[in-house]
Amino acid sequence: MSTKAEVATASIGREIVVTRLIAAPPERIFEAFKDPDHISQWWGPNGFSTTTHEMDVRPGGQWLFTMHGPDGTDYKNRVRYTEVKAPERLAYDHDGGDGEHHFKAIITFVHEASKTRVTLRLMCATNEQREFMVKFGAIEGGVQTLSRLDGYLCGG
Repeated sequence: MSTKAEVATASIGREIVVTRLIAAPPERIFEAFKDPDHISQWWGPNGFSTTTHEMDVRPGGQWLFTMHGPDGTDYKNRVRYTEVKAPERLAYDHDGGDGEHHFKAIITFVHEASKTRVTLRLMCATNEQREFMVKFGAIEGGVQTLSRLDGYLCGG
C-alpha cells in the first residue's frame, strides 16, 4: 500500500517538472504506461477518462488517444515515442492536434528503496508556451495524473 505520497513540482525556464514517489517497482509502473488497458484506467487529471485508438510503444511508434473532460469536451492527442528504455525511461514528442500543445516529454522511473520515483518532465519550445501550459493547468494535471497512477497501482 502507498503511504503519504511525496510530490514535487517545478516550472523553471521552459520546463514543467512533476515527480511522485510510488510504492511499486519500476517494471510495474512502466507496464502501466505502455499497456492501453492499464493507461486508460488512470491517465489524465481527475474527472477525465482516456480512450486509446492506437498504441505502439517503441521509438518511432505512436499513441493516439482522446482525453474526455468532465464537461464532455474531447481533447485529441498524439504521442510519438523517441526513446523507450524499459523500465527506466520513456521520451516522446506530444502533439495536441491544435497547433498549441507541442512539447517534448521525458518520463523517468528511478528505484528508491522499495518505491519508484516517477518524474514527468515537459519541455516547451518557449517560455511563453510554458506559461500558457501552466495557466491551462499542466502542473495540477500532472500532479493529479500521477496521483491517479498511484491510486490505480497501490490504492493510494
